[in-house]
Amino acid sequence: MSTRLAHAYKKTIPTLSKQSGAAQKLLAFASLIMLVLIFSLSSSNFFQFDNLVAIMLSTAVIGVLALGSTFVIITSGIDLAVGTVMTFSAVMAGVIITTWQLPMPLGILGGILAGAICGLISGLLVAKMKIPPFIATLAMMMVTKGLSLVISGAKPIYFTDTPGFTQISMGSIISGIPNAILIFFGAAIVASIILTKTIIGRYNFALGSNEESTRLSGVNVDYWKIVIYTLTGVFSGIAGIMMASRLNSAQPALGSGYELEAIAAVVIGGTSLSGGKGSILGTVIGALIMSVLTNGLRILSVKQEWQTVIVGIVIVLAVYADMMRRRKK
Repeated sequence: MSTRLAHAYKKTIPTLSKQSGAAQKLLAFASLIMLVLIFSLSSSNFFQFDNLVAIMLSTAVIGVLALGSTFVIITSGIDLAVGTVMTFSAVMAGVIITTWQLPMPLGILGGILAGAICGLISGLLVAKMKIPPFIATLAMMMVTKGLSLVISGAKPIYFTDTPGFTQISMGSIISGIPNAILIFFGAAIVASIILTKTIIGRYNFALGSNEESTRLSGVNVDYWKIVIYTLTGVFSGIAGIMMASRLNSAQPALGSGYELEAIAAVVIGGTSLSGGKGSILGTVIGALIMSVLTNGLRILSVKQEWQTVIVGIVIVLAVYADMMRRRKK
C-alpha cells in the first residue's frame, strides 16, 4: 500500500508545487515586513516592545485556530466551527473546574477533549454521512454555540477561585513575554512536524490534491478525514483554554467571527482553498499579517468599520492571487 500511495502522491503533487509554495511564503513574509516598515514609519508608537508584544498576544489565539484550520483547508475542506468550538471548550473547562470542583489539569484536559470530540463529530458528518464540509461545520457551529449558552446558563464562568489558571496565558516563563505567545509558537512547531513529517500530513496533502487517486491507491480516505477534523478540534480546544485563561473566564457568547479570521490567516499565508497546498509557516505569517494590519490601523486611528473593510480587501486579494497561480499552472 505504501508503494502505491507514494506513486499516487508523486503524481498528484508535482515538484513545481514546492517551488510555488516557497515563493508564496516568501511573498507573504515580504508583505509582513513591508507592513511593519510602513506602520513603523507612520507612527513611532508602533515599533515599541510593548506594542510588538501586544501584536503577538493578539495573534496567539487566532493563530492556534488557524493552525488547526490549515489541516482541513489543505484537504479542500472547511471548518466554520473552530470559533464556537473554542468557546465550547472553554465553557467545558469552566464547568469541570468551577462547578464540578475537579483539579485544574483535568479541566484543561477536558476542555481540549471537548474540542476533539466536536472535531470528531464534524469529521464523521463529512466522511461517513457525505455532508458537504460547509454545511456539516456550519451545523456544528450552531450546535456548539447553543450548547455553550445552555451549559453556562448564558452567563460567564469565572476562574477567580482557581489559582494559576490565568498564568497559562498571561504568566511569563520568559520575562516580558506572555506564555500565550510561547504556546502559539510551540503549537506551530508541533503542527509543522505533523504536517511535514508524519503519515497524517502525507495523507492530508494527498486528499487535497486528488482524493479519488488516493482512494484508489488503497488509503482509507474516510478514516483520515475524521482524523484531520479531530486534529482541528484539538487545536480549537487549546485555543479555548488560552482564551479562557487570558480573560480569566469562559465567555459563552464569544467565538462567532473567529473562524473567519482564522480562515483569512490561512489563505493569506498561501494555503489554497482548492486544497493540496499549504504550510504551517505560511499560516503563522498570515496570522501575523492580520494582527499587524489591525494593530497598525488602530494606532493610525483608522475607524473600526474601515479596518474591517481593509481586512476584507486583503482577503479578496489573497484569494485572487491564489486563483491566478492555479491558472498559470
